[in-house]
Amino acid sequence: MKLLLQRFKIQDIEVGGPRTFIIAEAGVNHNGDIDLAKELIDEAVKTEVDAIKFQTFVTEELVTDYAPKADYQQETTTNDESQYEMIKKLELSFEAFKELKIHAENQNLLFISTPFDVQSVEYLIKLKVPAFKVGSGDMNNIILLERITKEKKPILLSTGMATLDEISEIFHFLEQQGVRELLLFHCVTNYPAPYSSLNLRVISTLKRLFDVPIGFSDHSLGIRIPELAVASGACAIEKHFTLDKTLPGPDHKASLEPEELKEMVKRIRFTDEVLGSSEKIINAQERQIRIAARKSIVAIKDIPEGAILTQDDLGVKRPGNGISPLFLNKIIGKKTKQIIQKDRQFSWEMLDG
Repeated sequence: MKLLLQRFKIQDIEVGGPRTFIIAEAGVNHNGDIDLAKELIDEAVKTEVDAIKFQTFVTEELVTDYAPKADYQQETTTNDESQYEMIKKLELSFEAFKELKIHAENQNLLFISTPFDVQSVEYLIKLKVPAFKVGSGDMNNIILLERITKEKKPILLSTGMATLDEISEIFHFLEQQGVRELLLFHCVTNYPAPYSSLNLRVISTLKRLFDVPIGFSDHSLGIRIPELAVASGACAIEKHFTLDKTLPGPDHKASLEPEELKEMVKRIRFTDEVLGSSEKIINAQERQIRIAARKSIVAIKDIPEGAILTQDDLGVKRPGNGISPLFLNKIIGKKTKQIIQKDRQFSWEMLDG
């Protein structure tokens, strides 16, 4: 029996439906300053995103003092500090996250955070976060995932740097752990990610292979790619944002500023509207136009009462509020019960049988 859901809710927000779930990724763009973090929340509210996400970690549990920086981190931070020193400056206390969650929820903004170590998971559990985001760097971290799965809460899992075989292995692991609510994010882990590397068609590949909601965690520059991802089938978008791209820190440069984020949300909502529903329906305007544009079966000459109808008696002309041409073969061979004048539409009451 399939346990994983194609749609689920995080609090009152649906994931997997026709309305895109949009996450503003504040990440560490607060630079270790809680006031800056609160300002990020305030600006996110104005953009009308669904959620804001931070990153929760204990530096000593996350990184060794000899871990090298990634290339993009070397380009965006000073060269005289290690990855440990860089990350330590970006760390917020657990108490700070409690304040931030309250600050976000007071403004009806969903608060999520990515834990990078088990100690942080334990704290977020105490904080009663509604879902857990797992970053690409931990998508194969069994220790972290095993602890998270015990909480039976939605998991948002990024798949950057992973092969399809690795994604499949973790997917089945989560399935075996009883996870029911899983959102997979297609992701290219590069800051910024070149457009040529994004491979948005992978979204449809993941949908086909795993049959769960698929999102896109975007690390490219600008605001155009998220709407293309939604058009490609993504039901969730995660995008880094900052108050100022020129601030010091590893992620600001590849982030959106508030006005850009607001425009991105606007474009995604327009895309949602245009994509609409997967159900094929005839709307009210089409129903009116259909009468004028479609055709009905008519007599192409005067036909006497008692005549046996042949193909030569019948034609199709506008309007389309009579018998559909689809029933032409059902009318041929029937006997008329009355005189039918040329161009008159047929009705079933005019015919015997």
